[in-house]
Amino acid sequence: MAANYVVLAALCGLALLVYIGWVRHARNRYLDSFVFPEGLRRKLREARPEITREQENLVFDALREYFHLCRLAGKRFVSMPSQVVDDAWHAFILFTRGYDHFCRCALGRFLHHTPAEAMTSPTIAQEGIKRAWNLACRREGIDPKAPVRLPLLFAIDGMLGIAEGFHYQLRCDPGAGASGYCASHIGCGSCGGGCGGDSSCGGGGCGGD
Repeated sequence: MAANYVVLAALCGLALLVYIGWVRHARNRYLDSFVFPEGLRRKLREARPEITREQENLVFDALREYFHLCRLAGKRFVSMPSQVVDDAWHAFILFTRGYDHFCRCALGRFLHHTPAEAMTSPTIAQEGIKRAWNLACRREGIDPKAPVRLPLLFAIDGMLGIAEGFHYQLRCDPGAGASGYCASHIGCGSCGGGCGGDSSCGGGGCGGD
């Protein structure tokens, strides 16, 4: 009898693992195939009339990538490393029902936006940007402690020349007059404030329910 319970428990555990794997795969597939609505794209154009259609597509690629990072992080906080992608996220949130449906299908929960100024401590922001860096590097095959390039989310503001954006330098030498955030420091446990800018190293971020 006891052996039967052990076998049943093992089968239940295996079934649970299979189900969890299926759910993760389904959410990943949904997120990869999701088409951002044209109305959302119009909102971004209104907020950012200076970007081209090709650059707009890149912004939405980066927004999709950010949602992937939040999916991987679960309910752990992930800072938003890009201002222009944050603009797109804000616009998406305004489509309340559509955004809620997207969150439930892609993440299994509603994804709240936490502005940088609303964070309870600088430590949360620093942990969030480090988590964003490590997850983004992992997804793009970059060594987070010895990067040879910036992940898209950390590069896009600089690539598009966003004036008030978060511009990360791959290698920062304060003596050489570098400006922006030192991305090479993030994976080593410190935030990028050493090269200029505030210590939050990014905008808001995602948190759990």
